[in-house]
Amino acid sequence: MRVVILQPGYLPWLGFFDQFLQSDLFVYLDDVQFDRRGWRHRNRIKSPTGIQWLTVPVLSKGRFTQSIRDTRIDSTRPWQRKHLGSLRACYGQAPYFDSYFPDIERLVGRQWTFLLDLDLALIHTLLDWLDLHRPTRLASNIGCEGHGTQRIADLCHAVGATEYLSGETGIAYLDETLLNSNGIALRYQRYAHPIYSQLFGPFVSHLSVVDLLFNHGPDSLAVVTGRAVPRSQSTTQRSVDARRNEGV
Repeated sequence: MRVVILQPGYLPWLGFFDQFLQSDLFVYLDDVQFDRRGWRHRNRIKSPTGIQWLTVPVLSKGRFTQSIRDTRIDSTRPWQRKHLGSLRACYGQAPYFDSYFPDIERLVGRQWTFLLDLDLALIHTLLDWLDLHRPTRLASNIGCEGHGTQRIADLCHAVGATEYLSGETGIAYLDETLLNSNGIALRYQRYAHPIYSQLFGPFVSHLSVVDLLFNHGPDSLAVVTGRAVPRSQSTTQRSVDARRNEGV
């Protein structure tokens, strides 16, 4: 059985969902330290003027060693209004905006306390839209202690996995010999990011998956996996022009 053990993120990029697809079991690594420079509370979208960040503010003063699962959202800041306004401004004319935005608006607009709950609610909705279904677990509920590669090995044993699929950055820190000695085969994701049609000029990669969904709708999973040839930019632009002519 192949397992992926990965930190949850805010509106993740395409590669997250490719790893999910390749897993037999997906474990959310929710009990490691929250990294303010990471992707747990932020991601990127494409605007008419270039890349735009969506960042969920979190309470961090005096909490520098807090885990992802213990990280609280700073509800005193109007981040929800800003995020929803940015999505509407950037993608309101995208072909499939109306198919997905109402649910995003409903989820983002809720009063969240913990970042993990927000991330998982959005991820599970995105997985449904992509028609991706795998068993999932929270690492904090599995109960393995330890650090680094040994913890990965222990988590694999705890869930009955014989193969661990890591992102490519794992090459820098994983001890393959240790995993092999524990009976765990190590594999790396080699993700070739697809190029697909977007709004606003030249293609930009490594954005949140919502950029793909708003532009390609039900074809999105096939684009993620490279099984489909995305529509041309001119096709997308014609669809946008038609919506504008209709007054949408």
